[in-house]
Amino acid sequence: MAKHGKNYRASAEAIEQRTYSLTEAVELVKEKAYAKFDEGVDIAIRLGVDPRHADQMVRGTVPLPHGTGKQVRVAVFATGEKVKEAEDAGADLVGGEELAKKVAGGFLDFDAVVATPDMMREVGKLGRVLGPRGLMPNPKVGTVTFDVAEAVGEIKAGKIEFRVDKTGIIHAPFGKVSFSGEQLQENAEAIISAVMRARPATAKGRYVKSVSISSTMGPGVRLDDSALVVAEV
Repeated sequence: MAKHGKNYRASAEAIEQRTYSLTEAVELVKEKAYAKFDEGVDIAIRLGVDPRHADQMVRGTVPLPHGTGKQVRVAVFATGEKVKEAEDAGADLVGGEELAKKVAGGFLDFDAVVATPDMMREVGKLGRVLGPRGLMPNPKVGTVTFDVAEAVGEIKAGKIEFRVDKTGIIHAPFGKVSFSGEQLQENAEAIISAVMRARPATAKGRYVKSVSISSTMGPGVRLDDSALVVAEV
């Protein structure tokens, strides 16, 4: 079992063995963050679904009101006039077959990928590279589109993608410790609300089993059910 340092243990000891309201949890995470850098803040939502079944896969996108606080590098697979459109929108990398070959060779210096539909023949070949990293473009989440300017703009502005993993948990970033408590709370509510709306029709029983938030280096703080009620409003 991994041993935690004294700073982590001190933070963990300050967290009571109970659930907290979202407001309380956010303030606790901010107060107990101890790293010398501006830690990210993440949310973990455990769902009562079986992701092995396609009809219980939970995924989607959500624009965060206050962004993630992270500079997102966006790669766009496009050709022709769409290249300039993507560049003008702020894309960090734009290309066609040459970019696909570069990525196939191991280049992965980007955080999100957008592709025009006509480029999916090439991008599809990169499934083994992009898929495991959650970077494969998908029309269902708006990353396969001819409107590359809008897609790039939304991602740069703080739109994130969420997807349940094989253990039934959704992990997503929603800001930095330096954000105000209100900003973090509004971002978290946006994610929880989006996940609630994405509930599969085939999901039975309790959909959301637990929700917790944590800073990059800190322990998790579990939320009470009031966070789910607020997010549904």
